[in-house]
Amino acid sequence: MVDEFTQTLLGIMVAVIMLGMGASLTPRDFYLALRRPYGLFIGVVSQYGIMPFLGFLLALFLVVPETIALGILLMACMPGGTTSNIFTYFSKGNLALSVLMTVTSTVSGVVLIPLILTIYAAALDIEIPREDIVKVLFVLLVPVAIGMSVRRLNANVGATIEFFGSILGVLFIVFIAVTWIPQNWQFLLNTTSATYTAAIGLGLVGITIGYFFAKSLRLHPRNARTVALETGIQNGPLAIAIIVFTFPPEQQQAIMAVPALYSLFIVIVSTCVTFVFRRANTAAEQKMPDSLL
Repeated sequence: MVDEFTQTLLGIMVAVIMLGMGASLTPRDFYLALRRPYGLFIGVVSQYGIMPFLGFLLALFLVVPETIALGILLMACMPGGTTSNIFTYFSKGNLALSVLMTVTSTVSGVVLIPLILTIYAAALDIEIPREDIVKVLFVLLVPVAIGMSVRRLNANVGATIEFFGSILGVLFIVFIAVTWIPQNWQFLLNTTSATYTAAIGLGLVGITIGYFFAKSLRLHPRNARTVALETGIQNGPLAIAIIVFTFPPEQQQAIMAVPALYSLFIVIVSTCVTFVFRRANTAAEQKMPDSLL
């Protein structure tokens, strides 16, 4: 359960994160994306094909309460987060592709997230407030549009907003660690290992599948690393915001368990993966021809 002050602060933080995401994009990026629809296809398949199905399998086969299963499914259906852009940069991946995949999955998520959630929730016999989720997603797209407008009017201001939005995306993890976890410590102690398995496995398995999916498409290694990180690193702040502003207080604690734990563990998982990817960044690889895809 989240108190009123934390809920307000959470809303502000998510709005700034989405503002920074919008400020990272220009009309030219859309133009380049439309010229290379293959990249958009890969982004949509990885975010809304691979991850929701993985979440469905985890919710189906792990022995967890219905509310925990809903949290797993919700987290798996989220678009990419700004954190993936940061880890893509440090992994020497394709940052332009990472940003495009993040924003594309966020914008298309207004339609795809409620649709996919409805399909998989029905398969698990779980009810979801679809209309409320759509409303929250629409509201959170407003900062993205504002960020894009600011970037178009003033590139320097837009770049500054993008930077602070990315930093706040990382600080959000700290925010969860110092607020939600202490308030729900006893609940986490009593939570079964299946919940932790889902929270860690969602990111780790997602990155692994995303990488081999990209390799099967014969993408350049830089792009393969990018697709892997974009697949496994979901927008935790957005998932938590949807839960806080959509579900009743008595259900929030359990539904938020996996998104909150995922947001913490994905930083550890992604850091380890980044070290592996950087070691694979050989001199020979740098001589290979590169492009957006």
